[in-house]
Amino acid sequence: MSDRLKLTLFNMLVARDQPRGRVLDLYSGTGALAIESLSRGADAAELVEQNGSMVGVIRQNLKHTRLESRARVHKRSVEGFLAHPPEREEPFDLVLMDPPYADPTIATILAAVGARGFLAPDGLLVLGHTSRREFDASIPPLILETKRCHGDSCISFYELRPPSAEAADGEPLFTED
Repeated sequence: MSDRLKLTLFNMLVARDQPRGRVLDLYSGTGALAIESLSRGADAAELVEQNGSMVGVIRQNLKHTRLESRARVHKRSVEGFLAHPPEREEPFDLVLMDPPYADPTIATILAAVGARGFLAPDGLLVLGHTSRREFDASIPPLILETKRCHGDSCISFYELRPPSAEAADGEPLFTED
């Protein structure tokens, strides 16, 4: 994610009272997004990165910023982490995803984050992606809230679909006997 897009991202997050609470950074790379979240007020972060050399970079960056006590790094694939997560206390308030742009599993990962309870009801999932790739506005149980692009790079903000949205979509919330 470019520096310009990161600046846009965090300006948008601050306007939404984010980052706060617990952060999950999938496809962490250097850990920059989680570290910035921690420095801007998040309580704790879980970082998931499968590349061993990048895990070492993340740990060095956390140590350098003195944030290692508020973060846990997982050397695992995102799919493996989502399928078998470590024991966790509560859902995450902010989920950050900056996957490789060509990754064909991104929509599946988005749906898994929402469906498996990783995102808090009032939480936010942020996806970094190329402008050449479109994602559905609804990836149940997530709905697209906002999308911003700078050049070829975009960020999309997804939220959990509120229960009342099901009724608005024509699906009854309650059935009569």
